Amino acid sequence: MNSEILQIAQRLKGLREAVGASVEEIALAGGVDPQKYLAFENAEEDIPVGFLKQVSAEYKVDLSALLFADEPRMTSYFLTRKDKGLSMERVSDYKYQSLAAGFLNRKADVFQVTVEPKPETIPIHHSSHAGQEFALVLHGKLLLQLRDKDILLEEGDSIYFDASIPHGMKALDGKSVKFLTVII
Repeated sequence: MNSEILQIAQRLKGLREAVGASVEEIALAGGVDPQKYLAFENAEEDIPVGFLKQVSAEYKVDLSALLFADEPRMTSYFLTRKDKGLSMERVSDYKYQSLAAGFLNRKADVFQVTVEPKPETIPIHHSSHAGQEFALVLHGKLLLQLRDKDILLEEGDSIYFDASIPHGMKALDGKSVKFLTVII
């Protein structure tokens, strides 16, 4: 695993210890079994943003604190300049830039995501989480899989979906894709 996932895993463990929660309690809050949670905490598996969002909501910790070790400070507005959002590369195929990390008590998490192309032989990684998700393709062609359905999204296309449905994405045409996503 990369160093950013290791850092998130350490912050996740730190949160668990700080609130005095058991492995089982944190796992339940995030909707996974305790073995899966331990794999997250030990940085043995990629930690889905949806899982972190559920845990942060349950323990009233801002998602940015887990993702970026940054506490939000603004309450009237938060400005993010082009390509200056807090960055995180969860896996080599996806790069997340938080566009609202500095806004306190926000109702949604907004990210610009870059998906890099990968060989056809590598399967699409799927995740699911509570809530809803919106995605708007800014550049490139994206294959979004919702369970067993393939949906092609091109520049300017958007989709809003139930995020509890297993979903994954893939850049098409051998080029990277940028899209805006809002997780609610």
